Amino acid sequence: MSKCIDLNSDLGESFGQWQIGNDAAMLKVVSSANIACGFHAGSPKGILQTLKAAKTNNVAIGAHVGYPDLVGFGRRNMDVASDELTADVIYQIGALKGLAAAIGAKVSYVKPHGALYNTIAHDKRQAMAVIDAICTLDAKLVLVALAGSALIGWAKASGLAVVAEAFADRAYHADGTLVARTQAGAVLHDAELVAERMLQLVNDGGVNAIEGQFVAIAADSICVHGDSPGVLLMAQTVRDRLQQHGVTIRSFV
Repeated sequence: MSKCIDLNSDLGESFGQWQIGNDAAMLKVVSSANIACGFHAGSPKGILQTLKAAKTNNVAIGAHVGYPDLVGFGRRNMDVASDELTADVIYQIGALKGLAAAIGAKVSYVKPHGALYNTIAHDKRQAMAVIDAICTLDAKLVLVALAGSALIGWAKASGLAVVAEAFADRAYHADGTLVARTQAGAVLHDAELVAERMLQLVNDGGVNAIEGQFVAIAADSICVHGDSPGVLLMAQTVRDRLQQHGVTIRSFV
């Protein structure tokens, strides 16, 4: 049986004169684009340019929603009230939908960013605030969530379609959680090593944890962060390695 998996990246994160990543090149490699919505990164003009490039390359578009934290790039934990968080997420998705509609493109899914992503993986209160936002605005949107997290069950129970995600360039603990960025070895930079890990993920259903043992990870999408050094080479190497072994790269929507 042939295997397939989605390859996604966080894009649209440039802000005015500050350029982050190479969206145009990445959109020729990935099958799904998590596009910033202005809260953690991204300016309207840059976001629109990334949307246009995604449409040109037939790449699926997702709303990369986060905390209102431009200074911290959305990677600082925030204790946001539920109703405020719900409104924040609706606002961000709505903004991206509006920009996409202006060029005849479609937003198909939602992937939370950074600290919000990690928090709602286990914090039910904030998770339900995000889920409520999606269900209220457009319940047909797919939610991308950390593989093995409690969020997957909460979202499915609310009627949302969910795609489990693994990270190509991040190290895992034996319990399936991501190694915190503040710890040594949390972010992986060797493209060949990362490619082999992702082939292991697809073929064996998991990767080797930072503690040394194998950890099972059931995922249908792989993320390569768009702001990491050498990310283009890494994404291309992962794509090539998987395709060389008969794996089809295809969006989940």
